[in-house]
Amino acid sequence: MANENSPLLAYQLLGEEGVAFPANGAGGPGGASARKLSTFLGVVVPTVLSMFSIVVFLRIGFVVGHAGLLQALAMLLVAYFILALTVLSVCAIATNGAVRGGGAYFMISRTLGPEVGGSIGLMFYLANVCGCAVSLLGLVEAVLDVFGTDATGSSGLRVLPQGYGWSLLYGSLLLGLVGGVCTLGAGLYARASFLTFLLVSGSLASVLVSFVAVGPRIIHLTPRPGSNGSSLLPQVGHFTGFNSSTLKANLGAGYSKDYTTGAMMTFASVFAVLFNGCTGIMAGANMSGELKDPSRAIPLGTIVAVAYTFFIYILLFFLSSFTCDRTLLQEDYGFFRAISVWPPLVLIGIYATSLSASMSSLIGASRILHALAQDDLFGMILAPAKVVSRGGNPWGAVLYSWVLVQLVLLAGKLNTLAAVVTVFYLVAYAAVDLSCLSLEWASAPNFRPTFSLFSWHTCLLGVASCLLMMFLISPGAAGGSLLLMGLLSALLTARGGPSSWGYVSQALLFHQVRKYLLRLDVRKEHVKFWRPQLLLLVGNPRGALPLLRLANQLKKGGLYVLGHVTLGDLDCLPSDPVQPQYGAWLSLVDRAQVKAFVDLTLSPSVRQGAQHLLRISGLGGMKPNTLVLGFYDDTPPQDHFLTDPAFSEPAEGTQEGGSPALSTLFPPPRAPGSPRALSPQDYVATVADALKMNKNVVLARACGALPPERLSRGSGGTSHLHHVDVWPLNLLRPRGGPGYVDVCGLFLLQMATILGMVPAWHSARLRIFLCLGPREAPGAAEGRLRALLSQLRIRAKVQEVMWGDVAGSGEPEEEEGDFVNSRRGDEEAEALACSANALVQAQQGRGRRGGPGGPDGGDGEEGPTTALTFLYLPRPPADPARYPHYLALLDILSRDLGPTLLIHGVTPVTCTDL
Repeated sequence: MANENSPLLAYQLLGEEGVAFPANGAGGPGGASARKLSTFLGVVVPTVLSMFSIVVFLRIGFVVGHAGLLQALAMLLVAYFILALTVLSVCAIATNGAVRGGGAYFMISRTLGPEVGGSIGLMFYLANVCGCAVSLLGLVEAVLDVFGTDATGSSGLRVLPQGYGWSLLYGSLLLGLVGGVCTLGAGLYARASFLTFLLVSGSLASVLVSFVAVGPRIIHLTPRPGSNGSSLLPQVGHFTGFNSSTLKANLGAGYSKDYTTGAMMTFASVFAVLFNGCTGIMAGANMSGELKDPSRAIPLGTIVAVAYTFFIYILLFFLSSFTCDRTLLQEDYGFFRAISVWPPLVLIGIYATSLSASMSSLIGASRILHALAQDDLFGMILAPAKVVSRGGNPWGAVLYSWVLVQLVLLAGKLNTLAAVVTVFYLVAYAAVDLSCLSLEWASAPNFRPTFSLFSWHTCLLGVASCLLMMFLISPGAAGGSLLLMGLLSALLTARGGPSSWGYVSQALLFHQVRKYLLRLDVRKEHVKFWRPQLLLLVGNPRGALPLLRLANQLKKGGLYVLGHVTLGDLDCLPSDPVQPQYGAWLSLVDRAQVKAFVDLTLSPSVRQGAQHLLRISGLGGMKPNTLVLGFYDDTPPQDHFLTDPAFSEPAEGTQEGGSPALSTLFPPPRAPGSPRALSPQDYVATVADALKMNKNVVLARACGALPPERLSRGSGGTSHLHHVDVWPLNLLRPRGGPGYVDVCGLFLLQMATILGMVPAWHSARLRIFLCLGPREAPGAAEGRLRALLSQLRIRAKVQEVMWGDVAGSGEPEEEEGDFVNSRRGDEEAEALACSANALVQAQQGRGRRGGPGGPDGGDGEEGPTTALTFLYLPRPPADPARYPHYLALLDILSRDLGPTLLIHGVTPVTCTDL
């Protein structure tokens, strides 16, 4: 085999556990050497700390006090059900292949493509940046509540000055500490996170012990303004210990005003606060570039972390409901300090969770940014984030993120931004669910994750749940996030992205197209739904660009296939020469902006290759029904690559990205007098073969002379008026007759009408020429034809011409094709062809002069010109020896007529029924 390269050959086995990583170090920022974190330190610890955050210490009373135990449990179940659906999708994707750095961004971009993945990745990065700032400001506020000079609590030390500037200074100092830990690498971050985890766990343990060890007590609360806002009302809360009456009183909901905001709480608002604190399930996945075995660590660690936090939340909800009255829960969200056996330990837990959440957000943001920079989706703006240390730590991305967090800190209060952060997280979660859903629906054989506890139902439900939560938390932020995602996707689409990642959209399209092709039953075809399905045989596209575009206009939403025959015998060749050519032909299709497929074949002769393509092109009910060929004459081909603006190439002959220029992938046009790959005999034989196979045939001549505005994609305008002339009868017949009503004549009318439906041809006027015999009265046949056109809904101008001037003899009428088979002699047939050619040219000239019979009815010189002429193509003669004579007659008939289509239709294409 000529090429047996496989992506698997770029992998080597590392370590003793048989884990495969890219040999070039693509597994993470610094290659395999940077992968040093275990499942516990790399996934469990950061995920647990992110999901706890400050909510576990300061919002348990808020949720239970307002919603009651039953609704609080329902909220928790719903929140974790939504998160669990996303966790299942993360586990499925993570166990389907090697996961590189970037976590959720890597999973989304390598599935949905760079446009969607890049936009959501940037939003997820911004969410982490803002999340870091929110955690730091929350930590500053928590510190100032105890140590600030304006602290209201009785136990405050009041040593730290307060104010906007001081808060910014404290936040910046804490950010410096967090940034320093993240800059020194994932190893130090993991150790710092583990230390934080121990502190938080110790603090939670003290709280759990306090519920049991502390006896009933009265807790004096901070006085709140009365209902009229004029006085302070002293309040007390009761810690009752385990008491069934307290539990009974706390079972139901008791929504009231939040003392921190003054807003009336509802189920939705309380649920939004609870859910905000749980959105940290991607903290471990963001560290995918530093994990020893991300495909195992991410699903296992995430599931363990989610289960652990769920158990702790349930336990705290029950203990709070059993021991604290509703006044205490609603009026002191930090009541853990008041009931703790050692209150400072609760403060340590609050500070530790805030600090760990900020570290997790910052290091996660830096890893996402580094992956975005490595993929080069946003150009030079992210170039500094590519810088890594010798050990593989992306310190450039950390500093980049540190600067952005510092800018966000300048905003000060970020309560409104917290909802935006959560919404951005949910967008990323929905995208992960959508990625897994797409892979499952595509039914790709290579999607076989080792984690199997998921289905397309869970993925779809996860997408719907995340979108619902987005609008429940903040409708404005949800709408804005989707708009931002759309704008970023449009920007990345305009810039263009890598095409080597694999797009799941292609797999989905394949799956759907195959399904609908099977349902496209050829036995149910009906003439009223007929459309042209073209096979255009092209020798060298350099000389056929106008014909490529004209055929694209004639297809009317039907199948369009570009066919090419490469001469050769596979038995005599080391490999198939056709396969490497597909890339050039597909680039041609893109550059010419035609909606066509490409089908190439290898054959000893062009005629045999054309037979192959006519038989096997297409699939199911989508197969070509019309063969299009360029006309066979001695006119030297033009190189349209040199004149067409769409094919202009750089002087050095390369395109952007270093790929070869399209002009270098196709040979120069055939020089005048050089040998041709197809003989006149085989050319006519190919036409005959197509008719025998019940295919319509179109021969196109002089398409290079078509007006450029008629080949454009837009409207042709009205600056140049043109005619489209149709001669729906066989001009090589010796006698006239009702040829315009036969199948072939109607096919000509249909093709001309289809062309008129194209925007570039809307302004062109359709003219149909009706030939009269010597004994036919003028007007009678025209009336019959107008009636037929009315039934067919075709708008055209009908002009009568005297057929007797051409036929000229009173001999008995013979069968169609007699002059082609020509028993009377070549001279008489050529004379008839010359006369017919002169007749057509005369009618074209009358249009140009605007003379009598022309549209203007005057003698001016500015009448519309004929842009395209449709002629009836006679069948080839039955005797192959007459093929050269047949081609010579066609050459005489269509000579000097400008752009001309000679058409022979064999299938009915028009219908007068509804």
